[in-house]
Amino acid sequence: MQRTSAATLSSWLGTGPALPTFSPLTKPAQTDVVVVGGGIAGLTTAYLLLRAGQKVIVLESGELGSGETGRTTAHLSNALDDRYTRLEQLFGKDGARLAAESHGSAIDQIEKIVLEEKIDCDFTRLDGYLFLPKDGKPKELDEELEAAHRAGLTGVQRLADSPTKGFRTGECLMFPNQGQFHILKYLRGLTEAIVRLKGQIYTHSHVAEVKGGTDATVTVATGATVTAKAVVMATNTPVNDRVVMHTKQAPYRTYAIGARIPKGAVTLALYWDTPDPYHYIRLQEVTEGPRGGTPTYDLLIVGGEDHKVGQGDPEESLRCLEEWTREHFPMVQSVDYRWSGQVQEPSDSLGYAGPNPLDKENVYIITGDSGHGMTHSTLGAMIITDLIKGQKNPWAELYDPGRITLKPAAAYEFVRENVNVALEYTELLTGGDVSKEEEIKPGSGAVLREGITKVAVYRDEKGQTHKCSAICPHLGCVVHWNGLENSWDCPCHGSRFDALGKLLIGPANSNLAPVDEPAG
Repeated sequence: MQRTSAATLSSWLGTGPALPTFSPLTKPAQTDVVVVGGGIAGLTTAYLLLRAGQKVIVLESGELGSGETGRTTAHLSNALDDRYTRLEQLFGKDGARLAAESHGSAIDQIEKIVLEEKIDCDFTRLDGYLFLPKDGKPKELDEELEAAHRAGLTGVQRLADSPTKGFRTGECLMFPNQGQFHILKYLRGLTEAIVRLKGQIYTHSHVAEVKGGTDATVTVATGATVTAKAVVMATNTPVNDRVVMHTKQAPYRTYAIGARIPKGAVTLALYWDTPDPYHYIRLQEVTEGPRGGTPTYDLLIVGGEDHKVGQGDPEESLRCLEEWTREHFPMVQSVDYRWSGQVQEPSDSLGYAGPNPLDKENVYIITGDSGHGMTHSTLGAMIITDLIKGQKNPWAELYDPGRITLKPAAAYEFVRENVNVALEYTELLTGGDVSKEEEIKPGSGAVLREGITKVAVYRDEKGQTHKCSAICPHLGCVVHWNGLENSWDCPCHGSRFDALGKLLIGPANSNLAPVDEPAG
């Protein structure tokens, strides 16, 4: 299995194709646009730019799809998680309408690419159902229905119950014309199209430095540099931005399971409930035997139980998720996959796509997916392609990374999340998780205090210990051990490192320092 941003295996990695491999960048190169990131955001941006006549180089630090894209549940939806009632309060009726329009257009764009490139990725149009928990208030659905209609989603209907088999939602809103696909099959098709269009892809090419302006440059860890007219950072969270964007969004871990159920036991649809944390459900058909055969069973994919990175109990989240699933879907035969992923939650509920604040105008970012990574990545790629071409895009202002939303609801979330970060710095003054190395069980990690600093200690299965600094090189928070993913997670801004301290996810852009060297 290819190395990914986590130790657990998603159903996509378990059932999908191996993506094409490419060589690292080893010598200087020149292009029109350099795209950093080999997930759906980066590859979609590269594809659209190539179709627009631009020359493109893609740089990926690992393998394609090895980041958060391969850990999605791959819903394609314009039923946004933060609800149209909230979006209308924050951005007005026009803003809510543009949010609905842009996510719907992103689904259309994905479908267009699938058809034009003949990508066999199980793309399907289907209905989605937003339903209440047992103690939910029907008024919530009434208000959301009215807001969705004002946002232009006039096909949304209020139902007394969903017309589905195997799972009945009770009172719900039906959102028509949603979508789903197999994300790794889609990425494979995108990659093949990029290569056919003469795009260049380099993997295992970690970007160490980005400079915008005339003759922008992107330098990889080996020292090779790409010179370009524009740079697009499509890395889940921007590693070229040290502070600004990381005060405007918060990193959360989200969890998913893939449970085997009999073929056709549950109607093919998308399902979402309304609590916080919420749950989201879809199905994936699985074929055993020759490719192209008849699907033999379904995987019920259920996600939810989110918490701030480094601030929850991953094993408990998965336990609760499985318990919830078995309660609501008694036909579950086995849980074949358990995994987690990372999402960025903007304080004002909408993601970001456009010029990086306080940077040169030809450096762009796509981030803040808020649980809609597939559609936000796609609409972000559409916005940035237009901006690079010098064309006006109707959604660019709404998703502008430099925007400031002054409404009380957004200001509250901004303050709440940043106070949460500030409190995490008090761990610099506390003791360790354990008092001595001998207390750490094999296959586990803990933070120890050694003098004036803290050390992250991992004891491998053979009992040997491995040490590195426990101080995140991004902005100096103390990392926490994640026993589910065997990783060190930063509770401040979401950087993650493997058990030996190697960087997995930014915004940090370097490994945890060896204990005999200062962090930073």
